[in-house]
Amino acid sequence: MSVEFLILLIRVVAQTFIWVVIANALLSFFLSPYHPVREALDRIVAPFLNPIRNLMPSTGAIDFSPLVLILAVDLLSRVFIAVLLSM
Repeated sequence: MSVEFLILLIRVVAQTFIWVVIANALLSFFLSPYHPVREALDRIVAPFLNPIRNLMPSTGAIDFSPLVLILAVDLLSRVFIAVLLSM
């Protein structure tokens, strides 16, 4: 397995997950929590958002945990790619 393939795989997985987080956050404004699409996205994203929500202070009606998760996923993907490139 080549390094280029691993880098591409990391980028695709990270970007796909980021788009799923964005879709989940946007659909939370429009769809009921019991809508099948929202439930499916929540099953994917909630295990990653819940620990962030527990650590962050309450800001009222605005939930910043999706933004923190997106930044964390982007940072981790960049670190993994940098490690692969340095090998």
